[in-house]
Amino acid sequence: MITSKQRAYLRSLANTMETILIIGKGGISDEIIVQADEALSAREIFKGKVLETANKNAKEIANIIANRTNSDIVQVIGTKFVLYRKNNKDPRVILPK
Repeated sequence: MITSKQRAYLRSLANTMETILIIGKGGISDEIIVQADEALSAREIFKGKVLETANKNAKEIANIIANRTNSDIVQVIGTKFVLYRKNNKDPRVILPK
């Protein structure tokens, strides 16, 4: 679980990030979960987007992906969401205490 101070730091990092995961009318498939898991392992944090054609809203999709990848939701704004999961082997993001 991340603190509000850590969440604010992660939001600032995500502000300049490109969206790397896009969910459309196909919804959440096993491939989407694998992509999200690989992105979290490689980057620790990533930004995703939910298209209007998706069958769920961004908050619901972020919750599902976070649960299936054991990650934390940093933020959900409109159609975009940011997820974070610490990589204990090769940390790239150093969170404030």
